[in-house]
Amino acid sequence: MNAVLPRFLKSTYRKEPLITVLMTMGVMDALIGGFNDSWSLLAFGLGTTGIALAFKLWRFQQRRPVPEEPVVQYYLPSRSSSPPLPMLSVSKKKPPL
Repeated sequence: MNAVLPRFLKSTYRKEPLITVLMTMGVMDALIGGFNDSWSLLAFGLGTTGIALAFKLWRFQQRRPVPEEPVVQYYLPSRSSSPPLPMLSVSKKKPPL
């Protein structure tokens, strides 16, 4: 199976679980009703899917204004004002025991 599809489905289910559950129920009802010649179940499934899509589009229209990106606040300066520490070297003498 394509690796992109499961990742897309997981992200969609996490973002809007109610809408995706309603869409899944509607599509499955429509498929079952279409294959079994049950027109009422087909109509119910298509109606449920349509209502879920309309609700998703309505929520998408409500979320249109995107806030400006927050200003990053740094707690430490980018450069230190104190001079760098001297490099340490390993002494050749052995410590007394």
